[in-house]
Amino acid sequence: MRMPNGLILLVLLWCAPLLGQEATPAYRLGPGDEVTLHVLDLEEVGDKPFRLDSNGEITVPLAGRMQAAGITTRQLEAELTKRLQTFLRAPEVVVSVTQFRSQPVSVLGAVNTPGVFQIEAGKTLYQALSLAGGVRPDAGAVIRITRRKREGPIPLPGAELDPSGEYTVAEVSVAWVMGARNPAGNITVRPDDVISVPVTEVVYVVGSVHKPGSFALGQNETLSVLQAVAKAEGLDKEAAPKRARILRNVQHGAGQVEVAINVKAMLAGKAPDVALGPNDILFIPLASGLKNAASRATEIAASAAAYRLISF
Repeated sequence: MRMPNGLILLVLLWCAPLLGQEATPAYRLGPGDEVTLHVLDLEEVGDKPFRLDSNGEITVPLAGRMQAAGITTRQLEAELTKRLQTFLRAPEVVVSVTQFRSQPVSVLGAVNTPGVFQIEAGKTLYQALSLAGGVRPDAGAVIRITRRKREGPIPLPGAELDPSGEYTVAEVSVAWVMGARNPAGNITVRPDDVISVPVTEVVYVVGSVHKPGSFALGQNETLSVLQAVAKAEGLDKEAAPKRARILRNVQHGAGQVEVAINVKAMLAGKAPDVALGPNDILFIPLASGLKNAASRATEIAASAAAYRLISF
């Protein structure tokens, strides 16, 4: 029989909010989980809770000892029904999970309370991070997820297998998840997922500034020269901002490069601001009419100190 067009439209409208949601597989019981069995007309069982032992087994009156780990509650109901048919004509069995103890998820890095958390099936990445107290102010820009291959792929762009071929790894923006900027990034977590939030990268400001040191990029991937100078509480009176330099590590171990910049012109709006990347060093030298060996040695010492900070 053909369904009327109006009814088809009604069904599609009702299902529309569900389209695109990630499917959650049926929860499989594991060691440590606690289940409650309801068997009609069987007082020996009643509503007693049963905890799966370390082998994933439970012992049920009349039904005996049985393996429960690795199967769903419906499969456990079917097995119990089969075993209890010896004692009841048409046993009615209902299994409910009262405590989840077998879905550990590790949340590590720049979160307030890192650790291993037991979660219920269907929990999201945001909920897992909330269990860990949320991300710290020094959190970086991305969240990294590592998942066992057997739990299926991570539904995020750029997800790929690690060199062992046993794990899938992916990254998602902290802002996407914690700021609800992209709901698709708030994926459902799986058992044994490892969620890590790296500490933010930093830039260094050394030389003739009021407060030299390292400054976090936070959830931004860059910090401009003028922003870095502001974080260092401005230039000293003896500074020579015309002769400032950016010391930058080159990728793949190719050493370092120096980029000459004119911070004075930037402050006056006569030169564009320049972006600093992770581990860049902004060096503001001392003003001096003579470029003698002593002043040059001071500059080199300051630069070397900053590089030592990076190496630790």
